[in-house]
Formats: sequence, structure tokens, C-alpha cells
Amino acid sequence: MNETTDANAGTALITGASRGLGLALAGELAGEGWRLIITARDAPSLEEAADALRRRLPPGTDRQAVTAIAGDVADPAHRAALAKAAADAGGVGLLVNNASTLGTVPLPQLADQPLDDLERAFAINTLAPLALIQALLPGLRERRGAVLNITSDAAVEGYPGWGGYGATKAALEQLSNVLAAEEPEIAVWWVDPGEMRTRMLRDAGEDADAAPPPEHAAALLKRLVTDRPPSGRLRVADLEDRR
Repeated sequence: MNETTDANAGTALITGASRGLGLALAGELAGEGWRLIITARDAPSLEEAADALRRRLPPGTDRQAVTAIAGDVADPAHRAALAKAAADAGGVGLLVNNASTLGTVPLPQLADQPLDDLERAFAINTLAPLALIQALLPGLRERRGAVLNITSDAAVEGYPGWGGYGATKAALEQLSNVLAAEEPEIAVWWVDPGEMRTRMLRDAGEDADAAPPPEHAAALLKRLVTDRPPSGRLRVADLEDRR
């Protein structure tokens, strides 16, 4: 493992942070003293998440250490608001691109995939992460920060019905792969968290109750951020093996 850097215990921007893995990882980082900028589409749920995260902060920490900005990451105006919040915080040391959509549900065969739904899925799952990376990259370079892109085994496996969603995540993986080659001064990780007990997995028609809670993956991702291994593709199962 590489030595930790100034990016640790700085400010992190986490998308899709009102529930599931995004909220669980935000909680892990809050407990370590990170300042947080969190976003999700549902404003009431995001505010509830922000209140819960403030209770996770170390004693004496200013409640303003958690900033919640509701909106759609596919909206350029919302991304501009996030970039402004990052600048107002003095820049971020960690960007977590976690927000995702399944697209069409129930998950269709590719022969029946509505292309307008797939276009929307690419806007959220692929283009929005790249746009946020572009907006925050100067500050990330300055801090030798990190980008954590949450991907999926559907990006590399041929699961029937998962072709549309998997294509968006495969594209995100290749963007991550090239970004890591182009930006050697920052860490770029693209991580398959595996199945988790989340609403998204349930919406996909899978047995979410049989899956581990997102808190399990979040604890391992916190170690990833703290230990700062070289850029690359990882699975949460790989991180478990490193313990």
C-alpha cells in the first residue's frame, strides 16, 4: 500500500448518498472526520441522510461539515452547483461517483431495450461521472486526490436482461481505466461492490434480502480510501482478501 496523502480526512463529494452504498460510505467517512458534500435526487431523503451523517461526525465538529445539495447529476446546472460547493469548501480530495439508475425496469432483453431509457441511463451512469471528474479535476490534481467510481459485475459479465445497465457501467470502467493512465498523480479506482441489500437490487428483481448490507462494502471502501493502493479495477471481494 502507498502512503496516505493530504486527500485523507479532507472533503469528499459523494453522489447517490441518500441511501444504500452512498449513504453507508458517507457514514464511514464522516466518522473519520471527512467533510462531506452529498447529493441525491430526493430532497427529503437527502436531508434525513445529512442529519444522520452529522450525528456520525467526531465530537465538536461543525454541523456544516455536511452539505446536502439535492438534484439530478444528469443536469448540468446541478453539477455546476456541486462544483461551486466544492470550490467553496476549498476543493475536494475525493470524488465518489455512486449515483446510478437501472434504466428500464423490469430489466429487458436487448432486443426490447427502449433506446430513450438507455440514453437516460448513459447520461446518469456514464456522462455525469465524467462531467464531475472534469469539473473537479484541477483541485484533485492539486491535492493528489482520488476518484472512486462505483461499477458492477454487469459491466464484464453477460447476464441476460442486464445489457443496457451493464453497457453504461462498462463505459464507466473504460473511462476510469483511461483516466488512470492520463492522470498518474491522482488515484482512480473503479470498484464492483457485488450484490448488496439495496432497493436497486430489489428493483432489478433479485433477492436483495439474501445479499449483505451495503455497510459491509462501505467499510472496505473506507479502507481503500485510507490505504490508497494504486489505481485500478477492484472488487469488494478483493478488498476483503486484503484484510
